[in-house]
Amino acid sequence: RGELVFPDVIEVFHPQVITMGKSYTMPFYSGVKEGGLVIINSDQPLLSEEDIQRLKDLNVALFYIAGTELAIEVAGTELSTNMSMLGSVAGITKCVSMEALDGALQERFGKKFVASGGTASLDEAIKKKFAKKEMLLAKNLATVKAAYDIASEWAEKNQYELRVGNPAVAA
Repeated sequence: RGELVFPDVIEVFHPQVITMGKSYTMPFYSGVKEGGLVIINSDQPLLSEEDIQRLKDLNVALFYIAGTELAIEVAGTELSTNMSMLGSVAGITKCVSMEALDGALQERFGKKFVASGGTASLDEAIKKKFAKKEMLLAKNLATVKAAYDIASEWAEKNQYELRVGNPAVAA
């Protein structure tokens, strides 16, 4: 494992990465591959005209989704923002189907114990917010699906298709 230097897709979960320059590399999209994709969690455009032009020059698509707002609207908590972002990248790239996401979330949240993979305090916050795992699962699935649909519609409308990997190897 190591650092991903030339990504096909960059997702910005928090707007401060852009507005406050809180990125390890600046600009945050350094290294994105030509023809790639940048997904930003924001309800409004954040990039400067210069940054937009640089991305256009690389033929990089730019998609904004109000992921936190969607999570609050659908799941009732900003803790599901990651589900919005997961749904958006899958909806645009089709790297994984909605059925596969459903199965993965069923596997992850359908188990006897829920652990966030983070801190104990985050686990407690999740347990308090979602008294029943079934509710957690249903709300996360609904959030992923809503974002997936929004992103799929955008990709179709903009005729966007992400091409990754080496085409010679794929054959």
